[in-house]
Amino acid sequence: MNKQTKFYLAMPLVLAVVVFIVVKARWKTGDEELSEEITPRIGSIRQVVSTTGTVLPKNRLSIKPPVNGRIESILVKEGEEVKAGQILAWMSSTERAALLDAARGQGGDKIGYWQEVYKPIALFAPINGEVIVATTQPGQTVTTADAVVVLSDRLIVRAQVDETDIGKIKLKQDAVVSLDAYPDTKIKAVVEHIYYESKTLNNVTIYEVDLLTEAAPDFFRSGMNTSIDFIVDDRSGILLLPLEAVLKDKGESFVLVAGKNGGQAERRMVRLGIADDKNTEIISGLAPGEKVVVKSKKYALPKTRAGANPFMPQRRERGAAGR
Repeated sequence: MNKQTKFYLAMPLVLAVVVFIVVKARWKTGDEELSEEITPRIGSIRQVVSTTGTVLPKNRLSIKPPVNGRIESILVKEGEEVKAGQILAWMSSTERAALLDAARGQGGDKIGYWQEVYKPIALFAPINGEVIVATTQPGQTVTTADAVVVLSDRLIVRAQVDETDIGKIKLKQDAVVSLDAYPDTKIKAVVEHIYYESKTLNNVTIYEVDLLTEAAPDFFRSGMNTSIDFIVDDRSGILLLPLEAVLKDKGESFVLVAGKNGGQAERRMVRLGIADDKNTEIISGLAPGEKVVVKSKKYALPKTRAGANPFMPQRRERGAAGR
């Protein structure tokens, strides 16, 4: 490769560097520091730990037949409340089903005789609960491994909490649950159980937390995805400032208090309380009526002639003396 070829290959890189330097210099000339005075306000703030979860049955009980056979009738439907001891379904054993089928083929009183002599098997509800699965149909063949009906005593929300936040979660702690399918509905809940054993989800260590809802809405369904806010702290009637108004220096927090009659701003140390994603609590160091200076930068493109490209080199205008 000769020197001329190397030169042409290097030209795009050199041009890119030059353009970057020019654009950066011009962009900086458009920066402008702005400041405004704000007054701290009295308000409320809620500190939360946010995570996701799933609606699940607290106790999921599958009702399975004691023998292989055939379902004769299902007496309940999904969403129905049942009592302990209630008959959920009738079934025939494999032998009874074969006898009844043979009797139907013979006609006469044979079918009635065998129905009376060979009684069907009843499937009972062992607990009070709600039917969450009842998809088996009459005439369907089942085995002892098949669930004919599934019951749940109540639905709960199981949250997945990152290990860095689990220390903020306590038993009986209040939380707010919203379903992804119904985001505008907020459901109050309370922490019922914090699991002791961790799990790894997407290379992140999490702990599962069960929540009981105060009043589950009718549209609550097992398997629904949820968003959960655990309420760590909730305070009202406190002094608040936006986060950008509080500055840090060597681990200490301070604000710039506006000077009187337009004088120079005073740097004053403050003690902070809880915070959310917008505001922070001021415990001491600032009075409600005082004004705080908030500085920010405004980024603007450099001024150019109308219709000109700000990123292109600009031709210097000649003065009158140069004409």
